[in-house]
Amino acid sequence: MERSYVERGIFQGKKSFILTLCAILCLCSLIHAAWQPAEGPLMTRWAKKVSPKNVQGEYPRPQMVRKTWMNLNGLWEYAIQPKNEDQPSQFDGQILVPFAVESALSGVMKAVGEENRLWYRRIVKVPKKWSSQRVLLHFGAVDWDATVWVNGQRIGSHRGGYDPFTFDITDALKETERQEIVVSVWDPTNAGTQPRGKQVKEPRGIWYTAVTGIWQTAWLEPVPETYIESIRLTPDIENECLRVVAVCPGASVSYDVQVEAKDGWFATSKAEGKPGDRIVLDIKKPKLWSPNSPFLYGLRVSLKDEKGKTVDYVDSYFGMRKIEVKKDKKGINRLFLNNEALFHFGPLDQGWWPDGLYTAPSDKALKYDLEVLKKLGCNMLRKHVKVEPDRLYYWCDKMGLMVWQDMPNGDKHIRGSDPDLQRSKESATQFELELKHVIEAFYNHPCIVMWVPFNEGWGQYDTERIVSYVKSLDATRLVNSASGWTDRGVGDVHDIHRYPGPAAPPTELGRAAVLGEFGGLGLPVEGHTWQNEKNWGYRSYKTREELTDAYLALVDNLRSLIGDGLCAAVYTQTTDVEIEVNGLMTYDRAMIKMDAKKVAAANKRLYLPPPIIETVVPTSQESPQSWRYTTDEPTEGWQKPDFDDSTWKEGQGGFGAEGTPGAVMRTEWKTNNIWLRRTFELRNMNLIQPQLNIHHDEYVEVYINGELVAKLGGYTTSYVRVALDGKAREALKPGSNCLAIHCQQTTGGQYIDAGLVNVIER
Repeated sequence: MERSYVERGIFQGKKSFILTLCAILCLCSLIHAAWQPAEGPLMTRWAKKVSPKNVQGEYPRPQMVRKTWMNLNGLWEYAIQPKNEDQPSQFDGQILVPFAVESALSGVMKAVGEENRLWYRRIVKVPKKWSSQRVLLHFGAVDWDATVWVNGQRIGSHRGGYDPFTFDITDALKETERQEIVVSVWDPTNAGTQPRGKQVKEPRGIWYTAVTGIWQTAWLEPVPETYIESIRLTPDIENECLRVVAVCPGASVSYDVQVEAKDGWFATSKAEGKPGDRIVLDIKKPKLWSPNSPFLYGLRVSLKDEKGKTVDYVDSYFGMRKIEVKKDKKGINRLFLNNEALFHFGPLDQGWWPDGLYTAPSDKALKYDLEVLKKLGCNMLRKHVKVEPDRLYYWCDKMGLMVWQDMPNGDKHIRGSDPDLQRSKESATQFELELKHVIEAFYNHPCIVMWVPFNEGWGQYDTERIVSYVKSLDATRLVNSASGWTDRGVGDVHDIHRYPGPAAPPTELGRAAVLGEFGGLGLPVEGHTWQNEKNWGYRSYKTREELTDAYLALVDNLRSLIGDGLCAAVYTQTTDVEIEVNGLMTYDRAMIKMDAKKVAAANKRLYLPPPIIETVVPTSQESPQSWRYTTDEPTEGWQKPDFDDSTWKEGQGGFGAEGTPGAVMRTEWKTNNIWLRRTFELRNMNLIQPQLNIHHDEYVEVYINGELVAKLGGYTTSYVRVALDGKAREALKPGSNCLAIHCQQTTGGQYIDAGLVNVIER
């Protein structure tokens, strides 16, 4: 049937509208299709799903959630130009936010350098229904010096690569929906003194690719004229309460804050108070947060005006837990969680990605690393010289992983024997400002149990004052003043690093003994490395089986140190990173490099009650022990009990050269070889787990009653434990026994001392 003129007009109008809509959709598709990740050396499996339409779409601040917000992740225009030039009139192309410009997932993968500035531009549509509210522009993190303009009006600047910041852009908005946001970023990387972590302009070894620009989620959020700006949550398990402080700028004395805790769907308690005041929320018979039971309460914080009307509210959560150092029944300082001693074990977690550098390709990827750590039996991680997006700590809260949080380091390095740095006023001020902001921003996360301001003497200054400063900002957590070799006797723990280790610092009256880094066992996996050759690890292995066996031996040796007083150990590391191949996983997260079941079983043994350690043959670490020794090659049978060593010299252990790291030298030894013998009486033959307690530099062979029980290569920088097999137990006999050692030195320091212990599990 023929249509009427009116019908034909409607049909033509619909057809025109459909064609126009299709054209718009095609144009949008072409815009998105134009973006592609750059060709990086290595990509993760999640990279395939990253697109401008779906990038990092989760709400970025899980502990202060509002329903209405606008995600600004996606395509922005970008330009790189000389530092002192004005905003460009033409941009170079498109960049995918929130990936740093040097990353493959940004689509750019270009270096910027301190001589240039990185510019961003984006047009956004602010909904008309927001017009009666304030509009906040949030950035999770921008590295490093950022300045923001909205519609040509300068809004403000921020310096700091790791702390979130916010600008109120309401007064710069136009009446139209379309608004222009421009951001400029300058980052000196390692040419400056600012906290920067492991970024360098020329990556090498343990130093990685520079990161510049927006590297965490950016978003817009409408809030009422008077709103909740921040909340501070402090659990108190002894008094069964949560202390809440809500900061509400502009709120008059007639305003009230109401807080309500929930256990699932059920409200457990309510309390009210004034903005800025401490509100005590009773939590009777609290369910405690721990790695084995990471229970989280829900929380709603509401702001009410003088009429009792709710003008703003945020949804949050909290965990009831307490972390402290105190003595166990034997008088040894231990790390206590919720009034129970708990050994902390997990990896050094760098948080780098081959495709996104500082930024995980997706929230699923971010979560995956933590799922693997739980699978491997870890109960903590040390977040190393980097601060992560809020969502990583959210997942740690949910999954039950304790976090030792490093402050990203900057400025110069000092050696273990050097005094603290004298940082410039500008350098110190910036460090302390960022440190303060980081602690304040992540204070509410129950997973964070320790702050680590300095690592291996990097940027370390005014150590005692900085520890006091951190305690003043957060008295509820532990402070690890200096992880590594620059201990100043302050803070809650004494932290040493030993590769491969393991080792432990001596026990103290006031602090806990921890091993802040050890391991570093390396295995390059073909097809899953950043580069094909010249990859690096502290110790290298050729097969997955060899790597697993070496790891199990390390953890087995670590177990006995817990009996001596060791309270925590941090294995290097979660994943390979660039040319480093000492990860539990490959850099692309394609595989776990060890036998996961064997690793998990070994790791979980670390949480059993500390074993009892019996000294069978003492070392000379604490008191001198006599040995017979010679530096001339002895005749055959020198290692046997009946050998006549009466012509050998007699000296006190240990034997070595001055300046050898960790040595307790009492007898000088400077030749290439030394042979040692001593006898000891054995009355108790119930040796459950005999271990060698040894400090060697370098190659060493150990004999018991003429039987070779250990061959060790390389060197150690402290006394370490080495498990002995059944052959050693069979070699021991009641009465008199002989311990004989041959140590060979080729270069550098030299030292040898040894003894035996028996490990008794309870």
